[in-house]
Amino acid sequence: MTVPVSITVNGQRYDREVEPRLLLVHFLREVIGSTGTKVGCDTSQCGACTVLMDGASLKSCTALAVQADGAEVTTIEGLADGDALHPLQDAFWEKHGLQCGFCTPGMIMASHELLRVTPKPSDAQIRHGLEGNMCRCTGYQNIVRAVRQAAGTTAGQP
Repeated sequence: MTVPVSITVNGQRYDREVEPRLLLVHFLREVIGSTGTKVGCDTSQCGACTVLMDGASLKSCTALAVQADGAEVTTIEGLADGDALHPLQDAFWEKHGLQCGFCTPGMIMASHELLRVTPKPSDAQIRHGLEGNMCRCTGYQNIVRAVRQAAGTTAGQP
């Protein structure tokens, strides 16, 4: 049995038939081929699958594709404006807020939500805002520096 869904991802609408139990992360990666969103743990512990749904961050391994029916989903690919990186993407690059890069899409998407809610966060607020995202490589200091830098350039942006 399948059900119809209509999900707008990064500004493009996708009308598909999906199994009711299909996770949003698998819809993104396997059904429409948007592979920037990573599958880390499938239990919402690591945050590698974080996306924005209707503007709010969401671990896409915790949502079914049918729950996103009618929603706007933004993935890491949707933050850039053509060839111009989003200020968060630039900051992660400039401040070396990544190492292997596996957690980076989720970290950036969670940081986007953090800056939407708290445009000028302290280091403690940044660390608290990213608690649900795990990085096994960096030790987080450069991630905090990247978010701090982006906070100076993304305040007030959607």
